[in-house]
This record gives sequence, structure tokens and C-alpha cells, in this order.
Amino acid sequence: MQLSSGTKPEPTLTGGAIVLLATLYCAQGLPSGLIAHALPVMMRQHGVDIAVIGLLKLLALPWMLKVLWAPWIDRIASRRLGHHRGWILPLQAGVLVILAAVALLPPDALFGAYLPLLLGLLLLVNLAASTQDVATDGLAVRMLPVRWRGLGNSMQVGGYKIGMIVGGSLLLLVIDAWGWRMSISMVAALLAVMTLPILLFPEQRRLPRQSVASETSAGPSLLWSHYRGFLARRGMGLWLLVVLGFKIGDSLGSPMIKPLLVDQGWRAAAIGQLTLVSSLAGICGAFLGGLLYTRLGAMRSLILFGLLQALGLGAFAWLAHAGSGILPIYGVALFEQVADGMSTVALFAMMMNQCRPGHEGADFTIQACAQVVVSGLIGAMSGWSAKWLGYAGHFMLSGLIGVMTLALVARFAMRHGGRTLPERREPDPAGSRETV
Repeated sequence: MQLSSGTKPEPTLTGGAIVLLATLYCAQGLPSGLIAHALPVMMRQHGVDIAVIGLLKLLALPWMLKVLWAPWIDRIASRRLGHHRGWILPLQAGVLVILAAVALLPPDALFGAYLPLLLGLLLLVNLAASTQDVATDGLAVRMLPVRWRGLGNSMQVGGYKIGMIVGGSLLLLVIDAWGWRMSISMVAALLAVMTLPILLFPEQRRLPRQSVASETSAGPSLLWSHYRGFLARRGMGLWLLVVLGFKIGDSLGSPMIKPLLVDQGWRAAAIGQLTLVSSLAGICGAFLGGLLYTRLGAMRSLILFGLLQALGLGAFAWLAHAGSGILPIYGVALFEQVADGMSTVALFAMMMNQCRPGHEGADFTIQACAQVVVSGLIGAMSGWSAKWLGYAGHFMLSGLIGVMTLALVARFAMRHGGRTLPERREPDPAGSRETV
């Protein structure tokens, strides 16, 4: 598919593209689910101190710092494998090798004398997966026609969540029966299967390498020149406020849902079942949001889905105030997760619309990292908010913030609609384009 050709018809979203993107994002979710959900349980079962288990959160640092090396992933390409495949294939192969090594080592040693080695290997897994994510995001932006980016991001959200469930919850269900080696090998085998579509993808024919006119060097100055160009676009300040603010209400409210249920007398098994069911509902919400995005368009989807997200959080204030049985709690939890999946898809699709040709991976990454950092900071304050305001006041505040931030979305819509923000016009230096 030659994107720059004006003679070709408008591209459509093919089944092959859907499978390719879904498997790539699922491949990221598999090790993430293992690290975030399964390993803390197994480490504690083997007597690892909870302070050390808490350090697992630090292993996610590459996901926040990948913005520092993302511009080079857009600029450096493999002549033989293609631009995106040249990054994705070696990185996923590296994760496979690490998982195979972890499977071969006995858990008593891994969680004992070899624990520093395990933590180092897991850090390498996150480094590889986060870097693969930059290349995959760039590939997704190039492959997805603007109209179909909502549905395409359903593959991103849904695929990643499925990988998290398999690598986390499902692994915990089978590890006692299958044993350590077989269970981790299962994760590695699934990752190998998820690699087949990108291995078979003819990238050099479908997506010829794009040249970049505004950046002539891949040296140390690339980081500054790349992000300066991104941030200098007209309207970017307002758009970044939308990115940073759109999920603030959700980031504040969501961390207190499980503590609320515990304080209402729910057992761990019941909370786990609710979490699994609501996660599946979130996947369905992501696909529903992608389909509706195609019909409603970017800005109407962002406003409508954001409103549903705020209503879902606000509904927990009613549950906290009045107390309820199982069915109302399931109803609110499922609604909130469906709305969260829909709103995430709409936000990611709009973030794709703001990516410049030739800079897709890094442009998407800086938006995603900014949103993750702000969400993490807001989420860290959620406990204080619930303590001071009580659960009912906390969730009411979360819902109100969600509604208030839609004013930013509406303002952006009035100024720019769902369009890509315009570039600042600069001289195009002669001979600056690359041929790869």
C-alpha cells in the first residue's frame, strides 16, 4: 500500500491488518500480565519480602522513559526486514529467549538466590516490550486509515487486555496443575504464535519507507529537534491539555473501587471474579467504541464516551452511599469498564490523528507517556481523596472532574474538529530526504 500515491483509492481496514495489530498488542500484554499480576503472587508464595515485591513497579520504568529513545526508532530502519519489522522481530525474539531462560530455571532458585537475576531479566523484558510498542504504534498509525482508527485501536486495547489476562489471571489458574516450567513455557509459546503475523507481513511492499524532510541527522540532537517540531504545531498546547485531562477523573476514581468493595465485605475471590468479568466487559467496550467511532467521528465519540466514563465513576458514589447487593455492583462495574474501553479507544484514535508522517511512533509515544505519567500521579493521590471525602464524595468528585474536562474537548472540537493539527511552515532543506 503506497500511502503517498494520489492515484490509489482510499485504503480500507483489512482482516490481515486487524490480525496483525491484535497479535502485536497481545504480545505486549502477555509478559506485562506475567509481571504485573502473576509474579507478585508467586513471589509471595515463595517467601519473597513484600518490600521487594513492591519494587516490581520500578520495572515498568521503560514504559515511561521510552519517549527518550522513540525518535531513533522512527529514524533507524532495517533494509532487509523493513522499518517496523526490523525493530519488532528482534525485540520479540529477545523476550522469547528471556522467557525460555526463566522457564528453565527452578522457581525456588529464581525467587531465592537468583532473584536479582530474575529482576534484571524482567527489566530487559519491559525494555524490549516498551521499545516494540513504539515501533508497533508507528506501524498502526501508518496502516490504519483515519476513518478506521477507532476500530484499529480496539485491536490495541482489546489485544493488550487479552494478553494481560492470559499472562496474569490464566497463568495463576493453571500453574498449580501444570507446574512452573510448563506454565511459563505456555506464555513463551503463545508469544511465538503472536509473532507469526508480523514475520509474514510484507512490509517493504505494503508500507515503503517514509523519508523525513525536517530532520537531517540521527545524532544526539534528534531528540530535541523531533519534539520541538511536534510541540510547535498550532493548537498543540490545547490538544495536550485534552490528552492530560481526559483520563484524570478515571485515574482518581478507579484505584479506590477495590478498597470500597473490601470495606463493604467482599471477599478476595469475589473481587477477583468481578475483576475478570469486568475486564472482559472492557474488551467488549473497546470493540463497541471502535465500531461507534467509525459512525460518530472523532470528536463526538470523544465527548460521548468521556461522558459515559464520568457517569460510570459517579455511579460508584451512589453504591458507596447507599450500599447495594451483588447485581447493582456488577451492573455499575460492567458499565464503567465498557465506558472506559470506549473512551480509551476514542482518545487513542485522536492521538493517532495528531501524528506526523515519518514521526508516527515517537509522536504517539510522547502523547501516551504524558498521559500515563499524569494518570499515575493523580492515581497516587486517590487514597488521600477517599480518606478525606469518604468513598461517596471521592467518586462524586471523580465523576465531576470527568465531566469538567469535557469542556477542553469541546473547545478543541470548536477550533480544530477531528483534524490533524497543522504543521508550522519551515524551509525544507534541499537533499534532506533519506532513501532506505
